[in-house]
Amino acid sequence: MTVYFIGAGPGAADLITVRGRDLLMRCPVCLYPGSLTPPDLLAHCPPGARRVDTAELSLEEITGELVAAHEAGHDVARLCSGDPSIYSAVAEQMRRLDAAGVPYSVVPGVPAFAAAAAVLGRELTVPTVGQSLVVTRVQARSTAMPPGETLAAFAATGTTLAVHLAINRIEQVVEQLVPHYGPDCPVAVVARASQPEERILRGALGDIAPQVRAAGITSAAVIFVGRVLSAGSFPDSFLYSAARDRSAKTPRAT
Repeated sequence: MTVYFIGAGPGAADLITVRGRDLLMRCPVCLYPGSLTPPDLLAHCPPGARRVDTAELSLEEITGELVAAHEAGHDVARLCSGDPSIYSAVAEQMRRLDAAGVPYSVVPGVPAFAAAAAVLGRELTVPTVGQSLVVTRVQARSTAMPPGETLAAFAATGTTLAVHLAINRIEQVVEQLVPHYGPDCPVAVVARASQPEERILRGALGDIAPQVRAAGITSAAVIFVGRVLSAGSFPDSFLYSAARDRSAKTPRAT
């Protein structure tokens, strides 16, 4: 049997992929993060499915559930908020399943930063303004950041930042970024993107911290920093430029 790590998206029940939904509908066991999984999504579980909220479980307890389901001959839908490729603890679970000889597969999902960018109505890569995106977090009561992976180091490049798990340390984020971006650099904060409680704040590094405190946002938020957030005057992408030579382009089959 197989454990399916399924990206459940940023919160809205209809932002799971068709593949993920179809697997969820046929797996007799489902493990999910309770505080981040909408009830409408769990409604796709088949009748009588075993549902396990992992919010209060350790990795060993979670692995125990996965192994037990496998030994009982059941496929497992292991829902992960956003996309399994970032901040999902999937690597730790895979390592344990490898040791136990349990097969698994990964189904991608919509990451929180992508949903937040959609809410803002912004492209995060704009010609001549910003062509890179750094997705990162800050050091808090969590695993230590690797040497060199600091906000200041990323900010020195001037690239667009998507900072996760940092809203409760917004003042420290601002303090580290202002020397590199300036107090007038555009900032956007999106909390609970795609969910009914969605909140959006827009401002600059110089004024975003008071806005966050006044709004009472304390969790599930992405902080965007970069000039792409307000870019209006920039050249069109060369890909679609009228000046591009398309004479050698191979016609597409219809």
